[in-house]
Amino acid sequence: MKRNRREFLKLAGVTAASASVMSVTSGLITAEASGAGVAKPTTILKKNKKALTAKRWGMVIDTRKLETESDIEHIVSACHKIHNVPKMENKNHEIKWVWEDEFKHVFAEQEHELVNERLRHLPFLVLCNHCKNPSCVKACPTNATFQTKEGLVMMDFHRCIGCRFCMAACPYGSRSFNFQDPRPFIKETNKEFPTRMKGVVEKCNFCAERLAVGKQPACVEASKGAIIFGDLDDPQSEIREVLNTNYTIRRKPALGTGPSIYYIV
Repeated sequence: MKRNRREFLKLAGVTAASASVMSVTSGLITAEASGAGVAKPTTILKKNKKALTAKRWGMVIDTRKLETESDIEHIVSACHKIHNVPKMENKNHEIKWVWEDEFKHVFAEQEHELVNERLRHLPFLVLCNHCKNPSCVKACPTNATFQTKEGLVMMDFHRCIGCRFCMAACPYGSRSFNFQDPRPFIKETNKEFPTRMKGVVEKCNFCAERLAVGKQPACVEASKGAIIFGDLDDPQSEIREVLNTNYTIRRKPALGTGPSIYYIV
């Protein structure tokens, strides 16, 4: 009798687990088929004839043109205002899409006692690197963070379960977590971009919503020529010309993530 009962419970457990897996898998397939997830951003770009397109988007930041904190603040403000990024009172709960940091933190592997004084005191603009081989995408269990064909590393806020695996996997600290409802901390809401909620991870999206309607990223416009944005895979593009004629560095390239943001120093 005991043996039969044990076998019954074991069978019931396996059946329940299988049903659960099938349910989750079915949900993901349905979401993908309906245009959610990986296919969604590409679909949006194709619908609008004005959309800016590329094989692989990338960015060059010319640090020679961003020498003061006010230069950086102007760019950060433009990005955060458009994307409804809250200004939290508690610094431990700070949400950042783009921000300013020091050379020793941004390029820690290149820091040494004889670093050029200009670089040592220069404010650096930092954001998601939209890596060619993003570790965050591999770590996400729900496909809430995914990569488009154009190389954009995106967030589907509705799929995010707040596990923060992507934050642990990102070696650049480019993601923020909403420990509390961010909406009360937004001074002026931009109704053209969705607000987030408590328990959701967010980050820079290279202004995918602006690219879809033919506009450059907000940070690029606000930089007044200090940031060049374009197709890294197009040898004739402006960004490739800039890379060919200037010495640039990237953040932690040895990790193999293939960051798509380059800095002219």
